[in-house]
Amino acid sequence: MPPRITLAHTPSLLRRRMLLLLAASLSAAGLGTTHALPRKALQFPRDFGAHPDFRTEWWYITGHANTGAREFGFQLTFFRSRVDGTQGMASKFAARQLMFAHAALTDVQGKKLWHDQRIAREGFDVATASTQGMAIKLREWTLQSQGRTHKAHLAASDFALDLQFTETQGVLLQGDQGLSRKGPEAKQASYYYSLPQLATAGNLQLKGQKFEVTGKAWLDHEWSEEVLHPSATGWDWIGMNLDDGSALTAFRLRDKEGNALWDGGSFRSAKGDLFAFSRGEVIFRPVRRWKSPLSQASYPVEWLVRTPADIYTVRAVIDNQELDSRQSTGAIYWEGLSELIDSNGKRVGRGYLEMTGYAAALRL
Repeated sequence: MPPRITLAHTPSLLRRRMLLLLAASLSAAGLGTTHALPRKALQFPRDFGAHPDFRTEWWYITGHANTGAREFGFQLTFFRSRVDGTQGMASKFAARQLMFAHAALTDVQGKKLWHDQRIAREGFDVATASTQGMAIKLREWTLQSQGRTHKAHLAASDFALDLQFTETQGVLLQGDQGLSRKGPEAKQASYYYSLPQLATAGNLQLKGQKFEVTGKAWLDHEWSEEVLHPSATGWDWIGMNLDDGSALTAFRLRDKEGNALWDGGSFRSAKGDLFAFSRGEVIFRPVRRWKSPLSQASYPVEWLVRTPADIYTVRAVIDNQELDSRQSTGAIYWEGLSELIDSNGKRVGRGYLEMTGYAAALRL
């Protein structure tokens, strides 16, 4: 019989920890055999929405924006996690799905990262994720779509985002027509698509000061039953909007020795030609590292990334873009605005670099 847990009057930080412990214990109790995901045709706008039958899902928007004189990077991620052990419970209070959210704002001129996080169980109009289209809410944070336009609104403790993203290109299906392999075994895979080159407009607020901005953004959406191989401790990933309209994705999954367990990615030209990278074609080589005073983790903040499209340098615009999300997902990771430089030494784009598993092994 599952434990009886009352959350209504529990202090906020303790409630977060209880939700995480509940999810971990009940998911472990409900674990079964995971099978390889079948290849299937993704359908839109339905697949913009949630897939609650899958264990893990996230919607991820990153980008850069400027006022003409001041530049920012921004990130907003919503996570959904199915709690296996509660699926058969009849109570409306059962935590069948947990929702998490992370947001961050990089002030390039101020050389500072601001970030915040949220967590709640789905239901009661506190945390919701529609299955019909992109309509996600976690308390006062929202991500919603209407046609080819997507809107994000959030107010954090020191910053706020109120941005609109307009599609300028079609959906980019990652991997094999949207089925993206993530490990040595076929079951380590996700359904994965991207919307790069999103025209961005709206406003940002930082410490009470409001900025009208324009820029470009990138949206990723993934859902899966099992992403990480048991030997994987984390990943390195880039999503880059090139200035000519092209889009570059590259990633690798690492083991505890720092070797690549799996790699992949894609390049879509400005004309729309899509090239999916095969296993072994992407190599991440660290060039310069930065040590976090908070976690003591050492992150490569400059990389040489070899892909079939070119050999690129990926360079963080500021070193300290580490996020401490221990009050929600329990992880410390690095995620921030970076520049993309081609093999001729020319800056050809901007986007986001994400590095997980450096402070501690990542567990999904």
